[in-house]
Amino acid sequence: MRRDTIDTAEMGRPPLDPASVLNAKNTLFELLGRAGVFRGEAEELIALVEAGAVVDAHDEAGKAQNAPAGSEGPPYGAGWHDGARAVGDELLRVAERALERAIGPASGSAGGTAQGHHLVGRVDVERAKVAVTPLYLAFSATSDLDPEVSDEVLTAVLGTMSVVGRVGYAGQLERFTEPHRQRLDRLYARFGPGSHIAVHGRYSLLHSPTSIAVLERLVGAPEALRAEWERAELPPAWLEGLATAWRASEAPAG
Repeated sequence: MRRDTIDTAEMGRPPLDPASVLNAKNTLFELLGRAGVFRGEAEELIALVEAGAVVDAHDEAGKAQNAPAGSEGPPYGAGWHDGARAVGDELLRVAERALERAIGPASGSAGGTAQGHHLVGRVDVERAKVAVTPLYLAFSATSDLDPEVSDEVLTAVLGTMSVVGRVGYAGQLERFTEPHRQRLDRLYARFGPGSHIAVHGRYSLLHSPTSIAVLERLVGAPEALRAEWERAELPPAWLEGLATAWRASEAPAG
């Protein structure tokens, strides 16, 4: 059998044909629909996963830009490198198209700050919850803030970002928490659920995973956050209390 007609099953891997992939996607749509996820929301999530998978493939292709050891001379190596680079460039274009299917044509700043006001959807809020919760639990064992209030807070936070910025929000939060880990430890020890501070009051947000999200925006986009906070009619005392606690945690208590 010719090399270009070998079925992947003959190499110990199951065939991954278009019909099987489509079947898997439709099955996922069905399961998400039964869980109350609308079709459009499910399509957005799946397209984001697809775009991420292609980016991972691009990274793997980048590792293979050097010809295998023992290849026949510089011309072979140069051809291998150029071919691998061409494949990588095309994979990036495929990823961009997948991302457009998820969020529409890129608009606003990829860095995160919104240009104009982009409506925040339910999937945006749910993705933010999934991102902030494990980060928060690294500093606190409990969460006491009302879930409905948490949604309102996260909607205000996400309103400060472009649509593109929200796609990379989980990574943005990790880049914020990692260099501030010791300061966040002090912050939650002094003002969080394990402290003597009651949940009701100006430090209420420190009893919620949303505090990580609000802190990141207080540091990265304070003016935009205050504008969205006012738009959402959230208590100003919560924001000012969090800002006060953040300043107080800058250095260890003397």
